[in-house]
Amino acid sequence: MNFERLSENRYRIPREGAMRVEAVFYASESILSDLAAEDYASLKQLENVATLPGIVGPALAMPDVHWGYGFPIGGVAAFETGGEGVVSPGGVGFDINCGVRLLVSDLEREDLVPRARELADALFAAVPSGVGRGRRDLGLGRREHSAILHEGPRALVDRGYTDPADLENVESRGMLPGADPEAVSERAYKRGASQLGTLGSGNHFLEVQYVDEVYDREAAPAFGLQEGRVTVLIHSGSRGLGHQVCQDYVERFLDVAPKYGIELVDRQLAAAPIDSPEGRSYLGAMAAAANFAFANRQLITHHVRRAFERTGFGGSLRVLYDLAHNNAKFEKHGGRRVLVHRKGATRAFGPGNPELPERYRSYGQPVLVPGDMGRYSFVLAGTEGAMRETFGSSAHGAGRRMSRRRAKKAARGRDLIGELERRGILVRAAGRATVDEEMSEAYKDAAEVVEVTDAAGIGKKVARLRPMIVVKG
Repeated sequence: MNFERLSENRYRIPREGAMRVEAVFYASESILSDLAAEDYASLKQLENVATLPGIVGPALAMPDVHWGYGFPIGGVAAFETGGEGVVSPGGVGFDINCGVRLLVSDLEREDLVPRARELADALFAAVPSGVGRGRRDLGLGRREHSAILHEGPRALVDRGYTDPADLENVESRGMLPGADPEAVSERAYKRGASQLGTLGSGNHFLEVQYVDEVYDREAAPAFGLQEGRVTVLIHSGSRGLGHQVCQDYVERFLDVAPKYGIELVDRQLAAAPIDSPEGRSYLGAMAAAANFAFANRQLITHHVRRAFERTGFGGSLRVLYDLAHNNAKFEKHGGRRVLVHRKGATRAFGPGNPELPERYRSYGQPVLVPGDMGRYSFVLAGTEGAMRETFGSSAHGAGRRMSRRRAKKAARGRDLIGELERRGILVRAAGRATVDEEMSEAYKDAAEVVEVTDAAGIGKKVARLRPMIVVKG
C-alpha cells in the first residue's frame, strides 16, 4: 500500500492509476496496525472511491475507518454538481441516516443507581429491539407514513410524539429537503412501516450513561453537560425501509451506469449522475428514508421519556443533538456547491455556521462519538479544521476491528453480560448473539479515535460518557 505521512496523524495516498484525485486518511500507529491487519482493504476501497466521476478531492477516511460495502465506513467524498458528479447508494450505505441522538437529563448518577434495574427493564419493554422487530401501538396508516417520509418527526407533532423544541437540536431540523415518497418502492415501505419506533439489531443500541469527565469547560455547559449528569444515547436508523431503498437503487444503478459511461472498478460503487433521472430519484428516496430515520429516533425518544416517568424519574430529557452517519447532502464548501457523501462519518460544522442551533453556534456542532458498550462514548465539537480539510466531517464511532463472526468466536465460553454487570453496567438484549458480536474487543478503543480526531483538528473533545444501562437488539 503506497501512502506517505503528512503530519502526526494525517496520511496521503497519492493519485495513481484510475484515481481522479488523491486520498487522505487519519490514523495513529495503533490504527495503522489495524489497517495493516486487514491488508489495507478499507484504504483500497478509498482508492476506488477516488476513481468515481466528478469527485472533488481528496477522498477521505476518518480515524474510525474500516471495510464497508463499496465505500469504507468512515469515508467522506464530495462530488461536483452541475457537471459529471455522481451519487452512489454504496456511498451512503444500507442503513440510510443511521445516526445517534443524545438526551440530557436533570438527574445525577446517584439518583438513578437505586432504581437502575427497574429502569433497565422498563426501557427494554418500551423500545422493541432485535432483527425484524416492529411495534403495533402507533396506529399509523399509509397517509401518516407518507407524511413522515416527507417531513420526518415534524409529522408526529399533532400526535404528541414530537415536542417542537426537540427539532431545534436535530441535524437539518429533522427533515432533508427533496424527499419523494413516490420514489420509495412498495417493498421498502412494507419492510419499514411496522418498524418505526424500534431499535433494530447489530450495532444499534440505547444506553443510559453519565458524564464521567469534562474536557472543555466552556462548551460542556453550553451543551448541558456536567460531571455526574445522566444522559441517554440512542443509535438507530431507517430500519428495513432504508435497507430496501439502497438495495433497489444499487441494482438500478448497475443497469444504467454503462449508459452514462461510468466505469466501475467495483460493482459496489454503482453510481449515476446526480442530475440524471435515476440520480434524482435516488436522492428523493434517500431523503425520504432519512426523514423516516429521524422520526424513528424521535419515537424512541418518546418511549424513553415515558419509561423514565413510569420508573419515577421526573424532570426533562432534553435533546442535546441528533445527527446522521449515513447520507448524502448538498452543501457549500470552498465556495462551491457539492454533494457530500458521508458513510459512517459525522457532519462536524465549526463555530459560527448558520445551520447550527444558536445555543451551540459559538462552540461548533455537537459531534457524538459512540464507543463500545463496555467502555465509553464521547461528545466533541465541530471545528474550523474540519471545514477546511474534511468537508465539515469527523469520526462517527469507535470503528470495528473484528468481524462479527470473529467476535462471536472470541466470545465463546464467556459470560459477557455477567462480566459487564460486575462492572456496574446492566445489559438487556434480545439475544446473546448480538451481545457477543458487539463485545468491547470487537471495536477500536474510542478514546484513541477521539485523540486522533482532536489532535488532527477535525473535532474538539468536550466530554466523556460512561455506560450504566445498555439495551441491545
